[in-house]
Amino acid sequence: MPIPDYQTLMRPLLQLAADGKEHKLRDAVTLLADHYCLSEAERSAILPSGTQSVFGNRVGWARSYLKQAGALRSPRRGHFVITERGRQLLQTNPLSIRVATLAQFPEFQAFRNRRQTNKIDNGTMLDMDSEVIFDDTPEDILASAHRLLCRNLEQEVLETVKEASPTFFEKLVVDLLIKMGYGGNRQDAGRAIGKSGDGGIDGIINEDRLGVDVLYMQAKRWEATVGRPEIQKFAGALQGQRAKKGIFMTTSTFSREAKEYAGSIETRIILIDGEKLAALMVEYNVGVSVVEHYEVKKVDTDYFEGG
Repeated sequence: MPIPDYQTLMRPLLQLAADGKEHKLRDAVTLLADHYCLSEAERSAILPSGTQSVFGNRVGWARSYLKQAGALRSPRRGHFVITERGRQLLQTNPLSIRVATLAQFPEFQAFRNRRQTNKIDNGTMLDMDSEVIFDDTPEDILASAHRLLCRNLEQEVLETVKEASPTFFEKLVVDLLIKMGYGGNRQDAGRAIGKSGDGGIDGIINEDRLGVDVLYMQAKRWEATVGRPEIQKFAGALQGQRAKKGIFMTTSTFSREAKEYAGSIETRIILIDGEKLAALMVEYNVGVSVVEHYEVKKVDTDYFEGG
């Protein structure tokens, strides 16, 4: 199942606190993950910032909004307990507790008023009180916006790569592999490109900085789908070099037969299609540059220890 959004988590979190005991937020995350039968992958999914799990973040925001509404309180850091208002809210037996439910309480209305309408760059008014805005946590919204920006950038990068010359494409491939930690330096890698003399291999690059092992490459700036015959040809060239692994990059796609063949032979051949190539270029800053940088901060709990 998909990881529940933070609004879905508000009712079960309040029910968890209904025993009147003081609960640790960390324990609540585990209990609610068990309640929703989340898989290990869903439990361990991390926010793009890498600082917190997605599920833990959403449980944290559920607690935060319930606190803003006066349904929970925090007797000490990292803990929560139900209030009389929280008990009264549960007594109404709501099917769910959402932002619209909490809007009946003056404390929550005051909280929402502090998040009044903001202007965005094009002059449109963004209503921070709307249910749409509250459907996701701020971290979820940032992550979604970041993914959208990356997808658009990757498409633009791929279109630009396809317009480049075959020679430039070979250089681009080497630059990318160097950024990924292969090849040592640009000068060494440059001498390796195009010097194998084998029609099925476009270049050779060190797999590590010491040159203990090498990678054989095939780089095709194609529009047409790469089929099985091209992969067979590359595999034969690798066998001729007694090589056990190679990388085949293309600006287009691979056919199903090509993928099946690459996965069935002893020689390890990594297939990187245009979409994957563009994604790697964006990830390793090849052909792209940073235009904006945003800092997302959180409370430094170590600073307040013993305070």
